[in-house]
Amino acid sequence: MKSILTAAAICCAQVAAAAPNVLLVIADDMGVDASPCHAEGASMVRMPVLESLCNTGMVMENTYAAPVCSPTRAMMLTGRYGSRTGVGGVVGKDNRVTLSDREISLFDGMNAAGYSTAVIGKWHLSADRKDLGHPARLGAGYHFGPISGGSKDYYSWAGAEQGKRIRREGYITSELTDKAISWTAAQDSPWFLWLAYTAPHTPFHAPPQALHTFGNLASSKEAIRRDPRKHYFAALEALDSEMGRLLASLDRKARANTVVMFIGDNGSPGQLGRAAGSRSHAKGSLYDGGTRVPLMMSGPGVARGRSEALVNATDLYATVLALAGRASGAEDSVSFLPVLQGAASAGREYAYAEHFSKQAHRGNAATGWAIRDARYKLVQKDGEPAELYDMAGSGGEARDLLAAGAEGAAGHAARLAAARKALLN
Repeated sequence: MKSILTAAAICCAQVAAAAPNVLLVIADDMGVDASPCHAEGASMVRMPVLESLCNTGMVMENTYAAPVCSPTRAMMLTGRYGSRTGVGGVVGKDNRVTLSDREISLFDGMNAAGYSTAVIGKWHLSADRKDLGHPARLGAGYHFGPISGGSKDYYSWAGAEQGKRIRREGYITSELTDKAISWTAAQDSPWFLWLAYTAPHTPFHAPPQALHTFGNLASSKEAIRRDPRKHYFAALEALDSEMGRLLASLDRKARANTVVMFIGDNGSPGQLGRAAGSRSHAKGSLYDGGTRVPLMMSGPGVARGRSEALVNATDLYATVLALAGRASGAEDSVSFLPVLQGAASAGREYAYAEHFSKQAHRGNAATGWAIRDARYKLVQKDGEPAELYDMAGSGGEARDLLAAGAEGAAGHAARLAAARKALLN
């Protein structure tokens, strides 16, 4: 069925001459508390390229992803919640779940629109590390990068290129950028690049000194253990430097016709200790510290400003397709293109996050789900009492309204639980 639908779409696709290029940059393990464009992360890190994009484009204040990486990537790629794709946790040897290649992927849609497509960087959607052709089967026209969760060494790493195993000895953030530069330069039609950096995910390390402002960072395990925050932020600065190099490599016409989208795949790691509740509210949790991520866009047709509209990671699917002039059939994806063009909302009433896995809990990881509307957020961790928070209040997720017996809390919780059930029907 997938091949028939894709072939039909390709046959009928008519691409406008001004169809924009789309660059989707994904940072690995970056929540809003590590974003210089959000109040929670302001003054924490120097990322002038990202800050420039934020100043000239749209910053989404309320974007929600999964608490860990694989389900967020699956949601962006399919426009569907993990409950539908089966990818609800980190895929790997303990969680033998692979995103089905029968899904109608974002690459399929962009290919049908006449775009050249590529995924450069981390994939992590197949439990089989030997499945080097998985990105191609999900529609990626070109693939280069780690096939699984990343790399144990930023300076020596393994991956795949066009279905063939590769071994590289070079700083991975720079190598991914090099490949992105060469790929975009070779395109003679509109292109869509899924650029998934492994930074700033562990292992924390000392990036090349020219790429960050933290000076001569110590690289010993003991030094990193004592001060992981400095190494984490140095990796983010290196990512920003290399993103700037990629954008600078585009000729004037291509740069003017490129929409840049930047997103984190889940919350920041517990070592940062920035979110409310510290480690228990970081990556792996269903609280905002684990699921609320930075999202910003800049480019042709994108208004300048900040939006409070609710956005799900699933919505990247419909939005990217809308930029290419195509409609989305994914049931969980709402295009926020109207917001990018200046509207107050795209119509999404609820943001939803979930985490389920066959894998045993590690660290602060919690399985369950969370749903919020413009004001209230309901958190339901498996085997524990539900929690309700007033996200418009000054306490945020510090005061559980249900536990406190607050007036009206039970009614708000029941309404949100019903909304969650409706979303998944």
